[in-house]
Order: sequence, then C-alpha cells, then structure tokens
Amino acid sequence: MNADPIAMPPGWRLVAHEVLDSTNAEIRRLAATGESTHGTVVWARRQTAGRGRGARLWDSPAGNLSFSVLLRPGVPQTQFALASFVAGIAVVEAVPSLHLACKWPNDVLCGGRKLAGILLEGDSVEGRLSVLIVGIGVNVAWAPTAKGLRYPATSLAAEGIDVSVEEVLGRVCHFLAVWLDRWHRHGFAPVREAWLARAAGVGTPMTVRLDDDHAGVSGVFAGLDHDGAVLLKEENGTMRRILAGDVFFKQGTAEG
Repeated sequence: MNADPIAMPPGWRLVAHEVLDSTNAEIRRLAATGESTHGTVVWARRQTAGRGRGARLWDSPAGNLSFSVLLRPGVPQTQFALASFVAGIAVVEAVPSLHLACKWPNDVLCGGRKLAGILLEGDSVEGRLSVLIVGIGVNVAWAPTAKGLRYPATSLAAEGIDVSVEEVLGRVCHFLAVWLDRWHRHGFAPVREAWLARAAGVGTPMTVRLDDDHAGVSGVFAGLDHDGAVLLKEENGTMRRILAGDVFFKQGTAEG
C-alpha cells in the first residue's frame, strides 16, 4: 500500500497494509526479526483478529483506524501503564472539533460513548522496558452495535466529523510523538495534569470492577495518582488506589 501522503513525525516510519490479523502482532513479528526501530508504525485498513484489553475482541473493519507504534523507551517496567495516558491525550488532541474525554485507564469517549481504545504490550530486560507497543483503534466511519458491548460506542462519522482514516492516523501520531517527548523530558507529572484536564467523570460516582471482583467497588472518582492509579473515595471516606479494572460511571454523571 502506498502510504507516502501520510506525514509521520521525524524519525518515525510507517508500514501500511490492506489486511493484517493484528497490528500489535505484526509489530511483535517485526521486532523479533530486528526489522523495526523506535517509532515504527504498523497500520492496516482492516484487522481480522484485532483485540482490546483482556483479550477482548476489537472490531476492525475497513473505514476505521487500527494501528500500532513500536517504542523503545528504556524506562522502568513499573511505568508501563503510563503510555496509555499519553496515547489517550494524543487521540483527544487529534480531533479538536469534538469534546472528547479520556476514560480511565485506556479509552476515549465522546458524549459518554466509546470512540477509541488503547492496548499496551511490552517486554522488559533487567527491569526496564525494552519494547513498548501502543495499539490504538479509533472508530472513524462506524461504531459497533452488537449486543453485549460493555459500553455504548460512537464514531467520528456519527458525530458529524467527515475525515479520512489517513488524516486521523497522521494527527494522532503527531500528538503521540509530542506527548511522548514531554513524558521523556519532564516525567509523568505534565501528562497526569493534561489527562486529568481531559478526564471523564472526575468528582462523580463510579464503580470499578476489578479482575477478581465482579461486584466491583464504588465511590467518587477523586483523581489520578502519581503512577496512574485511579483514586476512588469510598463512602466511608477511605481513599482507595486501583491499578487495574473496568470503570462504570453512574448513568448521567459523566457525559465525556
């Protein structure tokens, strides 16, 4: 596929395909053979085995955006999850004509509906990240409507935005490079501040369903800790830190 019209950030390289099983999987294959460097972007017009967090299916038809970026950050393994917040800000800033919101830990919402998702994968050597793969999916032309979706979804087209997949790809990569540089130069603090300024539901009731707790825990979304943990203020006043889980806002309290 000819991808010359799509501008990449300086030093980044785009590898484009019509069809792939998974852009994250293709990045891993390239990394294993030494054919990829920091800033390699793999984009497919259609994925046949796209996935989201927790090995959930991510619908990836032609018309929507599915791509992955290979990073070699060299940061401590403990900072792995922070890239999700960087990517969320990049997606929000790539579509300035809509009021988008970041939803902890790895989604972007429009009007309370899911517009984009982020999937991180990585490898570490001696406690430092040697490979970090950031997979991003954006509903450009259509949104899934199947029964059983964990959250309602929307698309740029449904929100009245007429834009090409190529344009969205170029813009997200641009802002991703900008915020990765800020993270590298200044640490997580400016990323945290920017993410909170764009966050859905701060100060409102929510429930977090933990991986091993289907009932979940409820409280008020009190903010984001220095390491990306969500801060949940429970009814008894206890402040609880949660590093992983699925967030559900009380209906009508977090429009995004």
